[in-house]
Amino acid sequence: MKITKCESMLLHVPMQREIADSMQAFTHIEFAAVRIETDTGIAGTGYTLTVGAGGASIQSALDTLFCPHIVGRNPYDVREIWYDLYHGKSHWVGRSGITTMAQACIDMALWDIIAKTAQQPLWRMLGGGRAEDVPIYNTDAGWLSLDRTALQDEMKGLLDEGYTAVKMKVGGPDPAEDYRRVKAVREVVGDDVTLMVDVNQKWDLVTAQIWGHKLGDFDLTWLEEPLHPDDVTAHRKLRTKLQTPIALGEHVYTTPAFRDFIQDEAVDIVQVDVTRVGGVTPFLEVAALAHAYGLKVCPHAGDMSQVHQHMVRAIPNSWLLEVIPAWADDVFRDRIQLEDGKNLTPMEPGASTEFREEAVAEYRVA
Repeated sequence: MKITKCESMLLHVPMQREIADSMQAFTHIEFAAVRIETDTGIAGTGYTLTVGAGGASIQSALDTLFCPHIVGRNPYDVREIWYDLYHGKSHWVGRSGITTMAQACIDMALWDIIAKTAQQPLWRMLGGGRAEDVPIYNTDAGWLSLDRTALQDEMKGLLDEGYTAVKMKVGGPDPAEDYRRVKAVREVVGDDVTLMVDVNQKWDLVTAQIWGHKLGDFDLTWLEEPLHPDDVTAHRKLRTKLQTPIALGEHVYTTPAFRDFIQDEAVDIVQVDVTRVGGVTPFLEVAALAHAYGLKVCPHAGDMSQVHQHMVRAIPNSWLLEVIPAWADDVFRDRIQLEDGKNLTPMEPGASTEFREEAVAEYRVA
């Protein structure tokens, strides 16, 4: 089998409403993606995701650094291709961020081809033995753009849909208001619901020590991204001060960076994202590293959970799958299936990455 074509694309997808966390507010998302064709007629799709901007830069990296260098290769050489690309032209200009996000598109598409060729879902091709439905948590009711009343109403709505685990955003201008918002959510969801809090990197170490301790009143399952995502030392110090576990990984882009957090005991929950760390290949490396240290993996929903629903079934140390169902309902051919607080097992061949032709026609901008 040989790769005959690698074509990039950029989709601009409007959201149903404007939402906000402590970093930004946004009204649309972008999919930077590739479609890789082979001489057997089987094609694979891979993508990464941005909110509001940045997709064109990722597409440029695909067109100039990666796509021209895989034509003629065998998709089954996926790991060799990954390292060839990583140590190729992109190594001089990035090694993380835009370059690893672009490389994730290539790697994901190759794994999609491999699984489709075998007529198996990706999680089976990766040796996964977890065929049962997977527990999920929902982040879509917890945005900072919601006032306290709306926040409570939307959380109650999730409970009515069968969710037993939810996450909310903090990191607003006033940490005391964050505290009041978390208190309001805990009151409405009750003590039995799993509740996580996401700061989105907004706090410094002193603020995180003070308010992370105060938020411990609400029996949080984890405190997510409390500090700058590159600051291993500060996370390690914070972890020694709090009883609430620390979760991070959404903005950690390489296996060595995850290694540093894990070895330095600066993280409890590893949130590696297949679309940011460079694809399926490095995701498996990070998951194995976390497993060696006895840590759980709960992927960030940067892939809309399409691929992550396969990844959590392919590793022994997964726990919860993050979902944000309303963001891209009509983009994918095989949309992730949710029911009663769980992700139903995907059985279609491939990585669940293929876009609907109608969605490409409607949303493609480049």
